[in-house]
Amino acid sequence: MTNDDQNFPKPPRLLSPITRRILAVNVLALAFLVTAVLYLEEYRKGLIEAKLESLKVQADMFAVALAEGTVASAAPGVGQFTRETARQMMHRLVEASNARARLFASNGELILDSRRIGRAGGDIQVEVLPPPQPDLPMAGAIFDLYDSLIYWLPGRAEIPRYEERPIQHGSDYAEVSHAIRGDKAGIVRSNEVGRMVLSVAVPVQRYKHVLGALMLSSATHGIEEALLEVRVDILKIFAVALALTILVSIYLAGTIARPILRLAQGAERVRSKPGREQTIPDLTKRDDEIGELSGAMRDMTDALWRRMDAIESFAADVSHELKNPLTSLRSAVETVGKIEDVAKRQHLMDIILQDVDRLDRLISDISDASRLDSELSRASSKSVDLASLLTMLVDIHKSTHEDEGVDSAPKIHMELPDQEPLLVRGMEDRLVQVFQNLISNGLSFSPPNGTLGIRIEREKQVIVVKVEDEGPGLPKGKEHRIFERFYSERPVGEDFGKHSGLGLSISKQIIESLGGMLAAENRHGGAGQITGARFIVRLMPADPLTKAEKKEKKKESLEKTGLLALPRLPMKSLTSKKS
Repeated sequence: MTNDDQNFPKPPRLLSPITRRILAVNVLALAFLVTAVLYLEEYRKGLIEAKLESLKVQADMFAVALAEGTVASAAPGVGQFTRETARQMMHRLVEASNARARLFASNGELILDSRRIGRAGGDIQVEVLPPPQPDLPMAGAIFDLYDSLIYWLPGRAEIPRYEERPIQHGSDYAEVSHAIRGDKAGIVRSNEVGRMVLSVAVPVQRYKHVLGALMLSSATHGIEEALLEVRVDILKIFAVALALTILVSIYLAGTIARPILRLAQGAERVRSKPGREQTIPDLTKRDDEIGELSGAMRDMTDALWRRMDAIESFAADVSHELKNPLTSLRSAVETVGKIEDVAKRQHLMDIILQDVDRLDRLISDISDASRLDSELSRASSKSVDLASLLTMLVDIHKSTHEDEGVDSAPKIHMELPDQEPLLVRGMEDRLVQVFQNLISNGLSFSPPNGTLGIRIEREKQVIVVKVEDEGPGLPKGKEHRIFERFYSERPVGEDFGKHSGLGLSISKQIIESLGGMLAAENRHGGAGQITGARFIVRLMPADPLTKAEKKEKKKESLEKTGLLALPRLPMKSLTSKKS
């Protein structure tokens, strides 16, 4: 894919991937819920049990009526059904019900069947048509398909098939066999079209003597109608809930996907199009994470522009600062070959050496300043004992001047608070660099036999270090400019090019990266005159050193002193022999 293809705008999509995912999750969750609700197995079982109980009550009433009104003999223990009377009574009993009644003798012979006219096994059979179904053919087909799928689910109890022989016998039906033995029984079966058939059988008794069994059978049209009504109501609620879910999902996706797409398009415009008129959309008025993302991206873009400006300014300053010694060096080199005077030639060679030293110093400081950002972002901060660090720097200065034997060198006076070690969070080597720059800068401006003061104080929750010299002070109105890159305001008589003008700028950058502040001001005497300059460093305190940090500190100090390099003596050599 070429760059032109990558920059070519993509066609707008009807639904973003986030919108599709939100819709899928919400709709699928609702669909699973409705599928589970439509199962209604417990509701179906409750209706079936209620129907069976109702059939048992009817069968008991019919059995009592048949036993009292159709048995010819009144003697206890004997009796015989009067067939015609039983037929008329049975048709009257089942007339108000859709149930089918069958009367079996005690030997299992079928005596009467309410669905047959004539003798048992006759040619004429009455078929009761089911009640008209609701005008919902589509819903009925869907529910039939649903039930057929549910039927094949594992764990669902199988329903025995209902089979009816041309010549029926009580042994064909398990419930009739139980009733002939004097028990009540009920069973659920399914017919050839998958509909359920409920049947119960009760004994027909007279004086506790079982004369036969009465079997009542009924289809489940009422149960299916009740289930259909409930399911249709559930589907209506599902349709409304589905519409609301889709609308809410689209609204939710719009509040998430569209703003993110706007931010992505804005970032792409900032990346691909020149100039600074392209900006990230401002969504910070939203009180949510997308508003925070918009603010963070805008701040990041502004920071990148500022960084680009700083790099451009730094490159221009570097070019300007390098040209000065190069110009001087070129002029001296061109002139040295034309001069025969040895003294003048030596003077030009000294200038060349000074320019070379200045170039070397500039290149080193520029390199340090250019990689400072990346080093500060990668380095991890630790607890640093500021009092110990400054004491070490002061001791190094004193020992250096004592070795050089300079009696008129400025002295350093340091004041430390009498309390626990002053711990700050930072990088020890970079803090050493900062205070070395401040001490070196203050000493260079201090007069001979002067004093450089260092004080450490606590101001509320901040640790403050003040470095005060007795020099001429800062130029009026330039207290902030001294921290600019390559700004140089050196004391009279100092060799030109001895400082690159990057020390204070690097120090300020280090302190601010640690969350602190570096500022400068003039000191004034009682009459208002300038008595020197004061540099103020403010740092946030750190938590006390942990055991691991104390152990690491001890190890670092031993490494610096070289004690770890000493060979370990065996324990026997450290013990004295007994006399």
